[in-house]
Amino acid sequence: MSTTTETTRKAPAGERVADWADGRLGIYGLAKANMRKIFPDHWSFMLGEVCLYSFIIIILTGVYLTLFFHPSMNEVVYHGPYEPMQGIRMSEAYASTLNISFDVRGGLLVRQIHHWAALIFLAGMFVHMMRVFFTGAFRKPREINWLFGFLLFVLGMFTGFTGYSLPDDLLSGTGVRFMQGAILSVPIVGTYLAYFLFGGNFPGGDFVARFYSVHILLLPGIMMGLLVGHLILVFYHKHTQFAGPGRTNKNVVGMPLLPVYMAKAGGFFFLVFGVISVVAAIASINPIWAIGPYRPDQVSTGAQPDWYMGFSEGLIRVMPGWEINLWGHTLVLGVFIPLVIFPLVLAAIAVYPFIESWVTGDKREHHILDRPRNAPTRTAFGVAWISWYFVLLVGGGNDLWATHFHLSINAITWFVRVGFFVVPVLVFIATKRICLGLQRRDKEKVLHGRESGLIKRLPHGEFVEIHEPLSQGQLHTLTAHDQYTPLEIGPTVDENGVERKVSALTKLRAKLSKGYYGEHNQIAKPTAEEYKEITSGHGHH
Repeated sequence: MSTTTETTRKAPAGERVADWADGRLGIYGLAKANMRKIFPDHWSFMLGEVCLYSFIIIILTGVYLTLFFHPSMNEVVYHGPYEPMQGIRMSEAYASTLNISFDVRGGLLVRQIHHWAALIFLAGMFVHMMRVFFTGAFRKPREINWLFGFLLFVLGMFTGFTGYSLPDDLLSGTGVRFMQGAILSVPIVGTYLAYFLFGGNFPGGDFVARFYSVHILLLPGIMMGLLVGHLILVFYHKHTQFAGPGRTNKNVVGMPLLPVYMAKAGGFFFLVFGVISVVAAIASINPIWAIGPYRPDQVSTGAQPDWYMGFSEGLIRVMPGWEINLWGHTLVLGVFIPLVIFPLVLAAIAVYPFIESWVTGDKREHHILDRPRNAPTRTAFGVAWISWYFVLLVGGGNDLWATHFHLSINAITWFVRVGFFVVPVLVFIATKRICLGLQRRDKEKVLHGRESGLIKRLPHGEFVEIHEPLSQGQLHTLTAHDQYTPLEIGPTVDENGVERKVSALTKLRAKLSKGYYGEHNQIAKPTAEEYKEITSGHGHH
């Protein structure tokens, strides 16, 4: 007779920890529901990842820099390792930045990574938002996510400006002085705002400490919340995808989040980190030791803001120096008008999804992206805005354009003033015509096939080019887009001769709708009857 001894196998430590956590947090069910979520695969979707990874790099390097930076404007005499600055009076903020650059191990590299990551974050946000705009990814149900992304971009601009100002060098001090002058131009409250911000007359003794708090606590905290909300909505609404076989508004074709997408995303993070590190190690940026500490009676030559502030800088530089004197007070229109235009342009970008939805009357959910050519008016607006931005960027650096290319600064200023009104209009018209031309080309490809480059001679001597028919997948991609009909006001008089009142808003909506989708604003898609007639042999080679 034999006896058996029952033994209970003990679970591995990792499994026990996971069970313990799941019993208290319920993370297993949450992970099971979301780790297999499908994400489509397209190179343009990596733009958002570049922004996310750059933001993470900014946070990591920023934490390191806070350990050594002293946000104080107390004056000290420098006795550090950088010989050209020996014995010079400067603020503690500037001295600690020099210390980070020359004394702290890896400090200069981390400073440069931090600055480059900020520039790349904002550049990535700019391009990412343009991708979302041109493909219509902002449409229902993603309008709120568009606002989140827009706020991230705007807050990133001001976070970058406050960080750029912290070293208290001559270049950043000139930029802060520029900002203070713009604030003072605001009627009634401008003086109070400036005194509140600087704690007295410029430069005061508190602005570095105040900018520091805003830079490392307030703005990053808000941005972190917006980023989390943005990602939650991406998960909730599912990711958009480009048109293709098997792709509808009710499914997503792509790779699961775990393990495929997570592995690719992890590798891409280290790739982005590596590229930024290499750029930071090779290309010097913001060498404050070559500029010197800030002094109110000096201005650095070639004082330029980072590129994302060039738009506002250009507005002020090219604006005529108009002033109005009323009741002993001066209203500086040369600064105040650009100060009003800047937020108005930003507000127009923020509310555009709601404007387009109102114009089209489209309340459906959209998960399939547009090809930019199939929305010519929207695409033309986007490209015109970009051209406007770059015209003002030239205005923001008019002194550098003049010195580097030996041009007249007055000629550059007048070019920007004229281009401010003319260039966007010309670009809008050209972009729209290009989009319509591409639509015609797509229609020809659907009806006649792709040009093969082969020439065939017919029995009667005529030479024709052989066209190869497109695959079903290509046909689907070229014909999957929606075509809207412009809204109509309808008859203003009923059958009894009674005139119906039409509001000015309704008339405006109908006019805008016609401008978006009326005649000469989109090319009709080929119909099934046209395709059958041509492919059946009538006139098809």
